Amino acid sequence: MCFCCGDEHPSGLYLRLVAGEGLSLSGTFTVTELHQGAPGLAHGGLLTAAFDDALGCLNWMVGGRAVTARLETDFRRPVPVGSVLHIEAEVLGVKGRKIFTRAIGRLDAPNGPIAITAKAMFIKVPLEHFIDNGRPEDIERARGDSAVRNSLANFEVNP
Repeated sequence: MCFCCGDEHPSGLYLRLVAGEGLSLSGTFTVTELHQGAPGLAHGGLLTAAFDDALGCLNWMVGGRAVTARLETDFRRPVPVGSVLHIEAEVLGVKGRKIFTRAIGRLDAPNGPIAITAKAMFIKVPLEHFIDNGRPEDIERARGDSAVRNSLANFEVNP
């Protein structure tokens, strides 16, 4: 039940992502009243969560599991409730266990005004990182969830 990309979270972002050319992806999410901070505007933390999820999906294109080590988000203009945020994200490079990424968010159209930019660094980790640190019941539920496996397969790249 992923808050950002899952279909079952009652106040989730319902972020939709698709692989693009090379090591890139694009996605959208509609800002609802449940996502507002200041009256009529999206909450910056929720916008950052959407970018963390989009940038994190890029990791599957370059070797799989990784965790966020650093995420920098620049808010260039307000994102109103009711708007659709279009996200374009790409891998900039990989060095050892580090994966460097960036993304841009545009309002209401793929070529709309830039509302948000972000860059991040992820660190590749083994599966045991999640098993050792996650709650056992959540690990078991994820293992049995075909929706999780199917969504991750969208971002795997054959070498």
